[in-house]
Amino acid sequence: MSEASTQTRVEIPNPYSHTLSKRPWRPYVTPFDRILEHKYSGSGTETDPYLVDWMAEDPEDPQRWGKTYKWLEIAVAAISTLCVALSSSAYSGGIEKMQLHFGASTELLTGGISLFVVGFAFGPLIWAPLSEVYGRRIIYIISYTSMTLWTGVTIASPNVASLLVFRFLAGFFGSSPLANAGGTIADVLDANQRGLGMAVYAAAPFLGPALGPITGGFLGLTLGWRSIFIFLTIFAGSVTILMFLLSAETYAPNLLRKRAATLSKVTGKIYRFRADAKRPITLTAVLKVSLLRPWKFLVIEPIVLILSIYIAIIYGILYLNFSAYPIVFQREHGFNTGEGGLAFLGILVGCLIAVTISATVTNPQYIKIAKSKGGRALPEDRLPPSIWGGILLVVGLGGFAATDGPNVHWIAPIMFGIPFGCGVVTVFLAVLGYLIDSYTIYAASVLAANSVIRSLFGAAFPLFTTYMYENLGVHWAAALPGFLALACIPFTVIFYRYGASIRAKCKYAADAEKQMSMILAARNAGQRKSDQEANVEGKQNPVSPSGTGTGEEEDVEGGLGEKQTQVQPAEQTGGQGHGMVQGRENVEGGRSEEDHHLWTQYEALADRDMWDLNDEERLHLHRLHSHFGHAKELKVERE
Repeated sequence: MSEASTQTRVEIPNPYSHTLSKRPWRPYVTPFDRILEHKYSGSGTETDPYLVDWMAEDPEDPQRWGKTYKWLEIAVAAISTLCVALSSSAYSGGIEKMQLHFGASTELLTGGISLFVVGFAFGPLIWAPLSEVYGRRIIYIISYTSMTLWTGVTIASPNVASLLVFRFLAGFFGSSPLANAGGTIADVLDANQRGLGMAVYAAAPFLGPALGPITGGFLGLTLGWRSIFIFLTIFAGSVTILMFLLSAETYAPNLLRKRAATLSKVTGKIYRFRADAKRPITLTAVLKVSLLRPWKFLVIEPIVLILSIYIAIIYGILYLNFSAYPIVFQREHGFNTGEGGLAFLGILVGCLIAVTISATVTNPQYIKIAKSKGGRALPEDRLPPSIWGGILLVVGLGGFAATDGPNVHWIAPIMFGIPFGCGVVTVFLAVLGYLIDSYTIYAASVLAANSVIRSLFGAAFPLFTTYMYENLGVHWAAALPGFLALACIPFTVIFYRYGASIRAKCKYAADAEKQMSMILAARNAGQRKSDQEANVEGKQNPVSPSGTGTGEEEDVEGGLGEKQTQVQPAEQTGGQGHGMVQGRENVEGGRSEEDHHLWTQYEALADRDMWDLNDEERLHLHRLHSHFGHAKELKVERE
């Protein structure tokens, strides 16, 4: 059927009874009678189902929610990430009391930090694909409820072994925000807002570890180690309740699949989400891609491997400090556990400074660069902050190493935590932005690979910290991480200068660049053609014949966790995500320039394995197939 075809009207006795009820977690609903009366392409059969997509001005579309509610969703995602990140490090404040209670060594008990972070490595590989199949809201609630239970059970740990197992399980189940919060932000914010949203959210994974030792230190000192887990259980439980009340379902494919299922049940006809028309998504296929592709990228893509190692080293150094700071400030400077936690204030301040710079300076500069280059900056334009951020990081580590002895006032090493914290967040944001822009359609897998490596480093570094400080002394032990960070600075310099040529030689980076170029070329061609028609006919640019245009941007997988957005009005072609106009055949002169670009996209997508395509790509491929498959029919109609 053509895109403009409609279904036979089905009379429903009381369509309003099928309208979703408004709830705190579902403030926007579309009347079911409007959904039912909408014209869908297809014929309602198993072989040619009605294809469901967002309607024009659809209230349930997360991109159209009110600004206040969008930022409320981001706040819930950020708080949930802050809670789990804080839980990873607050544990360190109770190690001293645990030693007395269990009679275990510091090295063994430090495993409670490491195993929690190991959960960060492997949890996202499960939670991310589950959210694609079942939606974000239910995964948030189930995983966070489980984290709360495992944290609560830790309070009654009878021995070290059970405590360590419970810590791993709490980290594994609590990692769902690390996997899906970036996707939530991409679901609700447009391109202009997304940079600010990610900068605000990105503070949570670093502020949490810096706040953890402060809260854990004073609780462990005054009320004992169990009080730390009581606090963490209450915090996690409160976040779980907050999620249940306010965390909305933001993943558009899940919302549209549910809408299609309701339409099928009510009418007796076959409705499907447009991207599932040819091959409905399955959990097995999604898990296969999620579990295997990140490792594949680490093996065959040098950009992913090298920059993931850089980020992993920085992340490992951050967690190394949870074992190093107690040695420096409690053993060398005589701090108690609570005061030792306050030493992390320097890192905390540095993280806040970096987030402020990113939101007020770095992102606006990047937007200006993009505008000067026709709307799309090069991935390498993301990297300059990583260079000066890397230098700040080394300065912080070097200064800490030079001043961490008992003969220097304790304020000096704390102050050097400021450039360290600022450098960590700055490099993290810049490098991840570069990876996202370089791999666009594959960014989710690239970020998963990065997450696994950095979490493993974060788990490993604290385990050898005590031995390193005992054998090398406080100065050289603190200097060694600085040398590692210094050795990594050339990576970002090299990619900044030669990144374009390196990407051209990398299989998946080159493929991502090719497809993004085709999408943008089609967009520009469509805009030129629309402008010409407007000039000739003296009217507005034509809208989507299917009525599904939203006037919003189009999404391509590759945001922080899932999507990257390229601005693309609905009346332009070649987009993915929220509705797309079909290209038009120039009957008199063969294919138009616009159709030429669309055909190139069609060939590129059709050559790839169906299971390698995400929802947006499958949707785009289906529309292109429908368009070119009915070109003759369109020609006959015009003649």
